[in-house]
Amino acid sequence: MQSLLRWGIEHSTDANGNPTPPAETRKDLDPAIIDEILGRPDSELLKENLAIALDEKRELDDRLQALDNFEMLIEHIDNANDLEKLKMWEPLHNLLTSDSSDDEIKRLVLWIVGTAVQNNPSAQTSYLALSPIPALLSFLSPSIISSKTRSKAVYALSGLLKHNAAAVHQLHDADGWEVLKSALEDSDITVRRKVAFLLNSLLIPNESEQQAAAAAAAIPTLAPSTSNAPPSSATSIMLHPSATSSPDSTSTNVRPPETVNVVHPNSHASMSADLGFFSTSADTRKALEEKGILKTLIDGIVSPVPHGPDGETEGDLDFEQKVISVLSTYLVSLHGQLPADQKAKLARFVREHSDQAGGDVHLGEKWGVATEDIVSLGRALT
Repeated sequence: MQSLLRWGIEHSTDANGNPTPPAETRKDLDPAIIDEILGRPDSELLKENLAIALDEKRELDDRLQALDNFEMLIEHIDNANDLEKLKMWEPLHNLLTSDSSDDEIKRLVLWIVGTAVQNNPSAQTSYLALSPIPALLSFLSPSIISSKTRSKAVYALSGLLKHNAAAVHQLHDADGWEVLKSALEDSDITVRRKVAFLLNSLLIPNESEQQAAAAAAAIPTLAPSTSNAPPSSATSIMLHPSATSSPDSTSTNVRPPETVNVVHPNSHASMSADLGFFSTSADTRKALEEKGILKTLIDGIVSPVPHGPDGETEGDLDFEQKVISVLSTYLVSLHGQLPADQKAKLARFVREHSDQAGGDVHLGEKWGVATEDIVSLGRALT
């Protein structure tokens, strides 16, 4: 912006087309005022705010405000990618793991991490180079008193794990599935909801994985889609991805060029040539089966752990919806199988709730899914 303004002044002309003589430089202008008017590059603001956050001699409020400013700046994906260029990932991570960091500082750093890496393969890869998964998982320990901090830890993990097989491998090596399983019984219902949502986003298969699961179960699939984009992480149950209608072989219609989707270099769609980059479904399915997470999910809605300030509340519709999404993805989209006792327990739960709601149509409205999805889930439980 400053360069553009300077160029405009230097190349300006008067009414007769003659070059305007340069204005005499004033010596009494405060540089801070000029910066306020013209603005400063985001890279400078990132450096300044990080320096304040790292300075343990500064007041805590100043450091927290700097981190809050930093988080707002890296909401812009270009700024998030600049963290690697500016060598900021390591000092940020050190703030997160330092014994001298205040709990509020750590919570804000978790927020920054989650914002920077979500839907950003480049930032995910840069941060993964520090092997941060064990540190992030440590914030889900029951010893972490603040539920807000535990919630922000799930936020950071979600951003790092979604559509990233390498991150899921790090999670496995750090015994992270056991940590997530325990978090499904967290005393704070918000943490439980976020973990259930995360599990479903990791479990949703891409088309090749869904076709493989259907072939293994000897069940025909819908017509394959032409999309190479990674799966959606919507909270609603995704049982049947929409089939893309194939154009008639004799048709001469061609999609107009302006409607062709642009694939940006730093996007998960750009990784479509390497399905292994974002394929997390198979590893997640294996963990759900081998680590007993499916049983924990079912027990979590059939016999919910009380929550609330005094543990006075049982059940939660939002958590229930998210757990049903995970189980439906597993049973219907992936044709998974439950042990007989767990299948019977879940089938009874769905049937009782359908009766209480007044039928599958009303149960679908309650859970925010289509009636056909409720029917498909019921069939998978027979």
